[in-house]
Amino acid sequence: MLEMCQLSCMRGIQVLFEDLSFTIFPGDLVQVQGSNGTGKTTLLRIIAGLKLAESGDVLWYGNSIYREKDEFSRELLFLGHITGVKRDLTAYENLAFYQKMHGVIDEVCLCEALIRVGLVGREDVPAAKLSAGQNRRIALARLWISTSKLWILDEPLTSIDKEGVKVLEYLFQQHVDNGGMVIFTTHQDIFEGNTMLRRVRLGV
Repeated sequence: MLEMCQLSCMRGIQVLFEDLSFTIFPGDLVQVQGSNGTGKTTLLRIIAGLKLAESGDVLWYGNSIYREKDEFSRELLFLGHITGVKRDLTAYENLAFYQKMHGVIDEVCLCEALIRVGLVGREDVPAAKLSAGQNRRIALARLWISTSKLWILDEPLTSIDKEGVKVLEYLFQQHVDNGGMVIFTTHQDIFEGNTMLRRVRLGV
């Protein structure tokens, strides 16, 4: 369970949000909405422990993420605008490196992830020689090999085609059906008609 407790944040003299509180439970799928400049990315970075709020706290199963950083980090997968892909490594090597960091080596799972994101045939090409969209796919492939309970995803659908969006919709749904938690931002229409989707709107 992830609790956002009276979070407030400013940009200069502008109040982005104030006394914002909501809770994400296992099995929850949450979309943060708002026009440009309302603090969507900032909120996700605060929730991920990458930025401090002016006031308030974020609790992971009752404990502040700032006091239990290691435990929280083990349960978190964060994908932001910067992909975190190592440009000197191939797509395969990037995912193998990610697996090794988390103490898991599973080549079958890794190859399946490459298939899912459409990088088969390009897996041995250095990321520096791949397009921005293909680098984004390398980052998204981590979702297929992740064991983290909490996914925080900032505009994960950027540079992804319609077929890829459908694949990610299925993956998000599968993750929450298995007791995971997903909170994300996107400017695209997604999960239309899905009654499980909760929305947190900023700038209202």
